[in-house]
Amino acid sequence: MRKLVLSLLAAFVLALPVLTGPAAEAATARTWNRMAHCESTSRWHVNTGNGYYGGLQISPRTWRAFGGKKFARLPHRATKVEQIRVAERIKRNQGWGAWPHCSRAIGVR
Repeated sequence: MRKLVLSLLAAFVLALPVLTGPAAEAATARTWNRMAHCESTSRWHVNTGNGYYGGLQISPRTWRAFGGKKFARLPHRATKVEQIRVAERIKRNQGWGAWPHCSRAIGVR
């Protein structure tokens, strides 16, 4: 019985990356901080009136499309962590091209 439990546990641990998704694709906190510095001078709660909001300057339409309304009506009303969580979804779908100027400026592709 113990061998069976250990075998099942080993199989689960080996399958964990598949179940949770590839962590290697996620950007580091440092990268998101650099992106926010470029996009909004690191002002995570900014509403400049340009149609983009928060530290990563996300449009309301994109925010909604990638599940942001779960956290807040608009990006600048969400926490930094919540904005990054939505940004990871955006990046996974659109790549760094979602932030064309700043992705080039900070050297990510």
